[in-house]
Amino acid sequence: MSSTTTLRITEIFHSLQGESKTVGIPTVFIRLTGCPLRCQYCDTAYAFDGGELMELEAIKAVLEKFGCDYVTVTGGEPLAQPNCLSLLEQLCESCYNVSLETSGSLAIERVDKRVSIVMDLKTPASKEADKNRYENIAFLKPSDQVKFVICDEKDYLWSKAKLDQYDLGAKVNEILFSPSFEEMEPAQLAEWILRDKLKIRMQMQLHKQIWGSVAGK
Repeated sequence: MSSTTTLRITEIFHSLQGESKTVGIPTVFIRLTGCPLRCQYCDTAYAFDGGELMELEAIKAVLEKFGCDYVTVTGGEPLAQPNCLSLLEQLCESCYNVSLETSGSLAIERVDKRVSIVMDLKTPASKEADKNRYENIAFLKPSDQVKFVICDEKDYLWSKAKLDQYDLGAKVNEILFSPSFEEMEPAQLAEWILRDKLKIRMQMQLHKQIWGSVAGK
């Protein structure tokens, strides 16, 4: 296989979008293998290695079978594979509604502008906050989203400070605060958000509410 047209894929599956502004919409997920981060709450460690090499055309052929308009490219960290950029471009050319879930640790400036980027800013309790690439913020579009996974009150205060420090509300239309699954009490996070009158969206992972922590959902 040509190394310029292949990607290592952990799984391709059809489910409901569990997060972001398209939550609840049927979506096909392309999970790429590999990630340079090791967040303590990671729920996709099975995607760190292994996977199957697939040609871009073979990936697109699998997608067509689902008859679904929405595609999310995720990981692991999808941008760790350079050919992810070609995949995103080809999906946009095929008229899919495309989103990219990225840790925010790798450069996003070359991502096709038609893609809606969902970029994490890793909080201190993730144990990977030192990997945040803050230069990425300059390349965010209004259609992109910034996500904070909140583990405790220190994470919340840190995240709130980042909103002001980088004026994130003026850069993107959606800022997402998500309680770390089974680590942060959702009601407590909701109370802090309401108390501080934050202009953000609190989200909970819909797929985990429906199926629990089952992989591939």
